Amino acid sequence: MYRFKLISLIVTVVLILSACSQTVSGNPPTVAPVAMPTDTKAPLSMAPTSVPAASETPAPTAMNTISPTSNPTQVPNTIVDVAIASGKFKTLVAAIQAAGLVDALKGNGPFTVFAPTDDAFAKLPKGTLENLLKPENKAMLASILLYHVVPGQLMAADVVNLKQATTLDGPAINIKVSGSTVMVNNANVVATDISASNGVIHVIDTVLLPPEMMAPNKNIVDTAVANGSFKTLVSAIQAAGLVDTLKGKGPFTVFAPTDAAFNALPAGTLTSLLKPENKQKLTDILTYHVVSGNLSPVDLYTNQQAQTVESENIKFTVKNGSFYVNDAQVVLAAIPTTNGIIYVINQVLLPQKITANAPAMDIVDTAGADGRFKTLVAAIQAAGLTDTLKGPGPFTVFAPTDEAFAKLSAGTLASLMMPANQQKLTDILTYHVIAGKLMAADVVKLSSAKTVEGKSVTITVSNGKVYVNNA
Repeated sequence: MYRFKLISLIVTVVLILSACSQTVSGNPPTVAPVAMPTDTKAPLSMAPTSVPAASETPAPTAMNTISPTSNPTQVPNTIVDVAIASGKFKTLVAAIQAAGLVDALKGNGPFTVFAPTDDAFAKLPKGTLENLLKPENKAMLASILLYHVVPGQLMAADVVNLKQATTLDGPAINIKVSGSTVMVNNANVVATDISASNGVIHVIDTVLLPPEMMAPNKNIVDTAVANGSFKTLVSAIQAAGLVDTLKGKGPFTVFAPTDAAFNALPAGTLTSLLKPENKQKLTDILTYHVVSGNLSPVDLYTNQQAQTVESENIKFTVKNGSFYVNDAQVVLAAIPTTNGIIYVINQVLLPQKITANAPAMDIVDTAGADGRFKTLVAAIQAAGLTDTLKGPGPFTVFAPTDEAFAKLSAGTLASLMMPANQQKLTDILTYHVIAGKLMAADVVKLSSAKTVEGKSVTITVSNGKVYVNNA
């Protein structure tokens, strides 16, 4: 087992450079803070975190195995070219060649590569690298290398704001920042922001080891049952009569919503769907989460969409190192089963045939169904504003996300949720609400707007962005 893990480490490095040939969208906008009335003191913790500075790139070193792209004045320096020129990644480049990833990592990208140095590879037990470079271990080597590659271009300033990032191998890498030290799993980041034409390289001092790849022994349904986080999904599969189908030969790729994702649906929705008379609607929703065939993380990254068993397409995007299916985030990628792959998502996907005929939801139900406003919905309930915001209105709500609430100082939210502070919480929440329905086209024409709380918020437009106070 230890030998396998060491082998896996080497393969990860190779895959990192190979993954750089794909295309991804730019970084998503940053999360705005929670707006506060001027007389409410709730400081936010937003101190930046530093990253070790990148070392100077050494002079190009001649390589016997792979030559850098010729005529650099006309052809951009790709990740592979930069790795060759550095002279510190000879082992990595050799592994890329052995894994057949040279062309891929010279492709469009962009990719973020956490690249182990020659010294990092030298830490591996004797014989490990030689074994990985054998032709019969090519697939394993590629899998390990892809564990070092994250889709998209994440500069050091982006990396330090993450706790995890999904790799092209499937599993996520953990990111930890302590003072000026940044660690990716158990590896130290020793140099950052080495730019290439198709991405960026961050240098690490240890080969990363992906989670142990155990051979699957359960089908999709049994895997979901054994996991314990998909009780609602399993019940829905049973109610829709899809058990035998999803236990069948396949293969299938299933985007599986967690129990929490189902709980975020508007009140009564799930109960209604599980009724016998709504079996077809339930079937349509579930099969909208299923694609025929095995879709690897690389497939998600290289393809913008896929047709579901329900017949409509779902869209794939990458934002800040994470995969998204429509608006649902993939929180756990590529769980293997005997008849396919499971990706865990944090929202229930709804096909257009369902949403097109669905009655309009009120503000509270819309926020609950979205999945990004769990804290806001809980705060609305704690403040006793649920009936008000479910009322006829109309209202315009500037809604802070869960991430926005998370920026509040430690203990602030817990204190606001206490019954003794209900009025203060109410003041903060109603400071986010405007009487009347203001569409985006209306908002950008205003310099301020009076809130239900009584005070006004300022509205500014700068460089194509709209700000409400500082949010």
